[in-house]
Amino acid sequence: MAMLSSSSSHALLRLHHHPPLRHLAVTATTTSYRRARIRLTVPTPKLPSPISSSPDPPPDVAHDDEQEEDHKEDRDDRYGFEIQVRKLPKPNRRLVHARVRVDAPLEAVWATLTDYEGLADFIPGLSECRLLDQGASFARLYQVGEQDLALGFKFNAKGTIDCYEGEMQLLPAGARRREIAFKMIDGDFKVFEGKWSVEEVDGGEISADQEFQTTLSYVVELEPKLWVPVRLLEGRICNEIKTNLVSIREEAQRIQRLQDERIPC
Repeated sequence: MAMLSSSSSHALLRLHHHPPLRHLAVTATTTSYRRARIRLTVPTPKLPSPISSSPDPPPDVAHDDEQEEDHKEDRDDRYGFEIQVRKLPKPNRRLVHARVRVDAPLEAVWATLTDYEGLADFIPGLSECRLLDQGASFARLYQVGEQDLALGFKFNAKGTIDCYEGEMQLLPAGARRREIAFKMIDGDFKVFEGKWSVEEVDGGEISADQEFQTTLSYVVELEPKLWVPVRLLEGRICNEIKTNLVSIREEAQRIQRLQDERIPC
């Protein structure tokens, strides 16, 4: 519209210099008639949809989420690490299962996992972990996760998390298991809840080069608080989960080695 309007103005200015009024009128009429026909043959461009202020994701984002794979897996045999990500029926929500092998007894892994105020000392992506409240088999934590990005920027996620420590469970064949259920009650996720599980196998399943066979598992169901597509965060979240589990594994094994050194032969 702006281009056609501008062209019409220039045509009238040029005609103003011709003295005969009849000629001016005829020429102007002919010119405007021809330009009207030209305007009718130009297709009207399709205007973009207005930007919505709704917190819900745009239709194209929801459509992209529907096209994603329902199930993703990855593993790292160096640590006995495995992770699975599954898309849930509710839009923008994921269920993550991860586990890592630990060559340390259940007690060492449990002591490492429940050293709440010390977690930030050996987990790289956890910049702060404060114990806000603690009772019998209960702890309320305030955690801040931080990652370095390109160009000196940092990615932060924070939240207040309630943790519920379960009792020791005796399983068949001498195995043992203990769990911590957790739920974010305030923070950067609309849904963030799951559990830690430490399970130790006793007996013939232990390989010759291992003294212990303990598995640290982590399950979390999550949904971002904003409409940011969770698929854009999946890779970062999975890397963070792997870092957390491997860091706990290494710390538990370090603690166990120190204890073994104190025991006289």
